[in-house]
Amino acid sequence: MTQTIAPRVRTLVLLLLAACGLLLTTAGPASAHAALTGSDPQQGVVVDKAPDQVSLTFSEKVALSDGSLRVLDPKGKAVQQGKPFEAGGTTYGVKLHSGLPDGTYTVTYQVVSADSHPVAGAFTFSVGAPSVTSVSVSGETAGGGVVGWLYGFGRYMSYAGFIVLVGGAAFVLGCWQRGAGVRPVQRLVVGGWLTLTSATLLLLLLRGSYTGSGKVGDIFDLDLLGSVLQTKSGAALVSRLLLLAAAALFISVLFGAYDKREDEEKRDLTFGLAIGGTVVAAGLAASWAMAEHASVGLQAGLAMPVDVVHLLAVATWLGGLTALLVALYRSDAPIESAAVRRFSQVAFGSVVALVATGVYQSWRQLGSWSAFTETRYGQLLLVKIGLVALLVGVAYVSRRWTAQLADTVVRQGKRAPRKERVAASASGTGKAKKGGADAGDAKDSGGAKVSGAPKDAGDAKGPGGAKGPGSQRAAQLARQQAAMETARQKRTRDADPNRFGLRRSVLAEAGIAIVLLAVTTVLTQTEPGRTELDAKAAGAASSSAPDASGSSGALTLDMSFDTGGTDGKGVVTVDFDPARVGGNEMHVYVQRPNGRAFDIPEVKVALTLEAKKIGPLAVTPDRIATGHWSASNVQIPMAGDWKVAVTVRTSDIDQTTVSKNAQIG
Repeated sequence: MTQTIAPRVRTLVLLLLAACGLLLTTAGPASAHAALTGSDPQQGVVVDKAPDQVSLTFSEKVALSDGSLRVLDPKGKAVQQGKPFEAGGTTYGVKLHSGLPDGTYTVTYQVVSADSHPVAGAFTFSVGAPSVTSVSVSGETAGGGVVGWLYGFGRYMSYAGFIVLVGGAAFVLGCWQRGAGVRPVQRLVVGGWLTLTSATLLLLLLRGSYTGSGKVGDIFDLDLLGSVLQTKSGAALVSRLLLLAAAALFISVLFGAYDKREDEEKRDLTFGLAIGGTVVAAGLAASWAMAEHASVGLQAGLAMPVDVVHLLAVATWLGGLTALLVALYRSDAPIESAAVRRFSQVAFGSVVALVATGVYQSWRQLGSWSAFTETRYGQLLLVKIGLVALLVGVAYVSRRWTAQLADTVVRQGKRAPRKERVAASASGTGKAKKGGADAGDAKDSGGAKVSGAPKDAGDAKGPGGAKGPGSQRAAQLARQQAAMETARQKRTRDADPNRFGLRRSVLAEAGIAIVLLAVTTVLTQTEPGRTELDAKAAGAASSSAPDASGSSGALTLDMSFDTGGTDGKGVVTVDFDPARVGGNEMHVYVQRPNGRAFDIPEVKVALTLEAKKIGPLAVTPDRIATGHWSASNVQIPMAGDWKVAVTVRTSDIDQTTVSKNAQIG
């Protein structure tokens, strides 16, 4: 039966890996944390006069490059001048050439959000009247193509390597210290280190192209690599490589001198390895937490340590599960029931930590129950929750097999306590016995008796004291006998129905864990539900907002300001209704860069029609609420291109005036 299990195991693992690869392949370009929440001019608007600049507002801070913001005329020619700049808060802008003719202009952007993911998109606005444009906005995506797929694969392999490295080492150190001398377990943990190191180097090379052009040829561009090293994501990847060097030292001690120590020395070394390993593992987890979703948004100072605990809990559970699977299937030395019980307790604690931290992360990234079904992040999170629940159910079955396995081992130990040590005895002393009238005992060079040697071979030695062919034959027979005894013991162990049931349940857990890891990888590249809903709300507000021509009977103007003080950045919004000649209702709203109402001491408005040399007409609105001022019956004497200037004072000495032109009347 054991011979038929191994091919099934390989087939199952290959099918699961193929499914995960398909999931990663169809995931599409990365949806980032940052989202476009507003622009000036707004999307689709028709303005009477060409603006001096175009500004975009995102849900969080983003990183700019020279080509991050572009404005193209109807023929596809760039009309921006200079480099993009930060206008204040999360608003970024680019200057335009003066005297732009009428027509439809296309704004394209490609930036990197604060949580390391690329963001790209495009929209149009028109000057005077809409026109035909040769620019297509449908292909504006980021993080796609071959480079995007390779980057997603590298992320998956980095998570897998981290889980196997940390979880496998924790399993050996905390649950099965004998495993430090088991070759398959050693290969597993070292393989995790190699996988994580290789994936980190791959991500470092891909990073510049992934967030930029997306071209395969840019992967080995040293200039791009130098730029990446100056970013938060590049620093995180380099830090991970440095920590992996420390992890290599940890592995060399764990699988080198550790197994050869006496019990008292091993206890001291265990304590030192546990402390050092925890520090290194936490540092590796922090390299993700400090550069991705946890580092931005609500309560980032709390979210990052919670994310570290979450990653460590996942690695301890799933990585330890992988090590247990290897021990059950590949190890010649039987794993003790006590070790399985210890891992069961550790896994239970990891699940508790995983659920607690996962609930907090879900609240932070979703913000509402509706986001579970209305956003892609919420839908993927539901899939992840289902997989975790299924994994916990299978783990419960494994716990039942573990309890029965313990009882079986105890009963077998009472009947034949020596059988558990036959393999070690046979291979360590070279002693074996074989009955028969024509068989005698011979001694090898160490003085141990060897069974099965021909009587006439004896201890014959050649010239110079060298062992004769009889002694070599005896040693060969001893090795064969030890191998046969080990194989017999393995067959006996595999025939135990409780151990066989445990192996099957652990294998099922590992299969579910592979799919869970793929879903988690895609989840980390997906825009959180809270941000997606905010972006949809902003888009709906933008689409329903009036254009600057006043054709809808109302006018809304947004202007970013910076008074230069400690807390002097924000956005002021001026509403005119119905934006026509005669009396108008005016409302002024002042907000912080994060969208909250800004409590400032004073706001003034002045209206100027420069073409007719009218104004400035001063308007002092009344304070209605925090960040809200209003004035009624604001008179517009005639139609024209009015300059609306707003003076904002944030302290006794810090104030500034911002203005914008709009057609009123």
